[in-house]
Amino acid sequence: MPELPEVETVRRGLQPVLEGARLSRVRQNRPDLRFPFPERFAERLEGATVERIDRRAKYLLMPLSTGETWVTHLGMTGRFTLDGSQVGEFEENAPATGKHEHVSLCAVHAGTTTRIGFADARRFGFMGLIPTDAVETHPWFAGIGPEPLGNGFSGAHLAEAFAGKKQNIKVSLLDQRTVAGLGNIYVCEALFRARISPLVAAGKVSRPRLETLAGEVRNVLNDAIAAGGSTLRDFANAEGGQGYFQHRFDVYGREGQPCGTANCSGVVKRTVQAGRSTFWCPACQKR
Repeated sequence: MPELPEVETVRRGLQPVLEGARLSRVRQNRPDLRFPFPERFAERLEGATVERIDRRAKYLLMPLSTGETWVTHLGMTGRFTLDGSQVGEFEENAPATGKHEHVSLCAVHAGTTTRIGFADARRFGFMGLIPTDAVETHPWFAGIGPEPLGNGFSGAHLAEAFAGKKQNIKVSLLDQRTVAGLGNIYVCEALFRARISPLVAAGKVSRPRLETLAGEVRNVLNDAIAAGGSTLRDFANAEGGQGYFQHRFDVYGREGQPCGTANCSGVVKRTVQAGRSTFWCPACQKR
């Protein structure tokens, strides 16, 4: 499933085309994805202007001129695609490009119209329309922790969240109530960079090590965003390209391979925690 860097990469790819654009010829090609589309979904988007494109955790949020916010979760295989050739506003487009394209529309901006599609082969993604002034209290977002790239995330925040916590730090970091948008890949990588064992109880990690961890979470996310995210199976950006950060993984997916740290003789191991694969170097990452 795409994680924060992949969703941020999609946001940045859509921003030049959608931000400030008026939506036209919106077409909904099926009644549902993971959940049913909102009532009159296409009608409520038609003619609206996208004021900006935000990201919260792994969600894309587009506040509209109508007072609603268009929310999208990519699920496992959801992707936005931009038509390679821009089209005239009054040209007729095919209702769908491929059998898995479930929403299609045109974005009219500065005299140019671009066709945009949303495809989702497995249909684990979903879309919603929420009153903009109620987004923060909506069940999808209420209780979500601070953004790891925002000012609210720090070692002090982790120390407070983990105080007395016996659960291991790997699973604790995946809790969206602690920090928003962190996923399995980047938690593994950040713990490796911070030299913290994924097996240690979260409440046992010292404040200085948590400060280091918070910094490495930021670093690994920013590095991944700069590389366009990670493509392991299905992820593609809005231009159809793949991410490249998977070629720079230190531990994720490298079970049985030597640790890449200089002068370390350790071998990357894999275990399962809360149903997710954890990769780490026991020689580098101490309890």
